[in-house]
Amino acid sequence: MMVRERKIEVMHDELQNWKSYLLFIEDEMAFIQRLLDSYVFEPSTPNLFERLDTFKQHFHTSQKNRKSLSESIKKHENGLGGIFECVERKCDDHYYEKHQDLKEKIAEYIKTYINLKEEVYNYAGSVLKKKKPLY
Repeated sequence: MMVRERKIEVMHDELQNWKSYLLFIEDEMAFIQRLLDSYVFEPSTPNLFERLDTFKQHFHTSQKNRKSLSESIKKHENGLGGIFECVERKCDDHYYEKHQDLKEKIAEYIKTYINLKEEVYNYAGSVLKKKKPLY
């Protein structure tokens, strides 16, 4: 297999992994959104509703960013097919640069998302209603 085809295969695999990971995040976000909308928190917690509202806003922004990245991946994936039609090396180089830029954006998004998720779980875990004894 030629080096060019191998690079294209690696990029294709990365695109598939990114799409899969973003779909997983989408499902996870739906769960967290339901958690934030639920009534499982101690209502007497100071600034509870303000804090939950802030988390909801951050998740809304994160969802928009995820959708935008998903669209970028689709466009980039469509361009991957066109790379075979281009015989000039500068076409390949341009596509590889775009791929690297997208890779960095995905990595930054995932890092930001994981930090937000950890913040929500840490806060939510500390203000959950205490279970009453069964006796």
